[in-house]
Amino acid sequence: MKLIPMITLAAFAILTGCASIGDVQQTSPDASTQICRDTTEEEISSLFDRWNRSLQTGDPHKVVANYAERSILLPTLSNKPRLTQAEKEDYFHHFLENRPYGKIDLRFIEIGCNTAVDAGLYTFTFANGAQVSGRYSYTYHWDGSGWLITSHHSSVMPEKR
Repeated sequence: MKLIPMITLAAFAILTGCASIGDVQQTSPDASTQICRDTTEEEISSLFDRWNRSLQTGDPHKVVANYAERSILLPTLSNKPRLTQAEKEDYFHHFLENRPYGKIDLRFIEIGCNTAVDAGLYTFTFANGAQVSGRYSYTYHWDGSGWLITSHHSSVMPEKR
């Protein structure tokens, strides 16, 4: 009958080890352990607001600070993919000349382990009053201290309203 207390103790240890508050451990197929940052849709949606505020500074360097070192920008107003920080700064240098302000019209957020996707529709209003509606997707990665953009795709809506 010593077996029942041993099974109870083992079950308690397993259940206690699985409970967590905040970050979650996830074991991948290659048996390595990864700590997953706990987040919410509200936090992920606030990352667009952070990016949009950086546009308002007019400083391309501050905008590019939102992007991971290894990331891609597929911009709205250029056919050239931007892979390096310098290429991204060059794009934003020209984009910011028109003082854009973005507004989300529709969004879909998907959250994974240290990754998140925010995709949908947005509209930019420029200083001259012109507006451009587009589709967007941002992929984010938690780097251990903050969320950074790893891919950003933006394209003008193909059909006129």
